[in-house]
Amino acid sequence: MSQSLHDLFNTLPQVGRISWIGIRPERKAPMIELASVEAVAGKGLAGDRYSSKNGKRQVTLIQGEHLSAIASMLGKESVPPELLRRNLVVTGINLLALKDKQFRLGDALLEYTGLCHPCSAMEATFGAGGYNAVRGHGGITARIIEGGEIKLGAAVNAIVAFTSS
Repeated sequence: MSQSLHDLFNTLPQVGRISWIGIRPERKAPMIELASVEAVAGKGLAGDRYSSKNGKRQVTLIQGEHLSAIASMLGKESVPPELLRRNLVVTGINLLALKDKQFRLGDALLEYTGLCHPCSAMEATFGAGGYNAVRGHGGITARIIEGGEIKLGAAVNAIVAFTSS
């Protein structure tokens, strides 16, 4: 018996892990790497420049496996996560499979709000072609529903399908 597309979208047994955490206290400031961060419901990550805004981009996540793909397209051995200016690097789970879902990161509950597209700063960061190297690999944005601590190594679990507004 074959599964419906709806069933396939909602079957996500993989558990991801947080492999890097970073915040930016202000625009254009360097990322600060952390071992843990407090997620504040309706606001963002404590100390991050987006933490006072109640919007769809409270947290940005990028898939760790995509860092190798970006590096390969740039002809580099590796790309440090802080250069991509995302808050969290997640491995072991396909972030796009979290679309229309809520998910738990450590103690916090988040919901997928959209794709996190690269900006023109990627050209300045990586040189010519930087923007296109990140295109399609920029990660996702999320909103914090329930606050809590997010630590390195914390599990990432899809828990509830929801209807986006």
